[in-house]
Amino acid sequence: MQTRNKVFEDLSQLMTNAMGVAQGAKEEAETAMKSMIDRWLADRDFVTREEFDAVRAMAMKAREENETLKARLDALEAAQK
Repeated sequence: MQTRNKVFEDLSQLMTNAMGVAQGAKEEAETAMKSMIDRWLADRDFVTREEFDAVRAMAMKAREENETLKARLDALEAAQK
């Protein structure tokens, strides 16, 4: 009976070690994939969300200024007629 318990203990230890190796391989694969994706994205001309929002705000401000100037110009042209 003692021999049988030793076999089960050894088998259990072997399975535990195998699971540890599998977990390590999974983490290594995830890290490699993340690194590869980060490099791929860095090679592209993508902008960050912050940069996009900043340019969008600038464009909205410029549009508002253009509308204000157009209204002033229309008023000046109407006054000259």
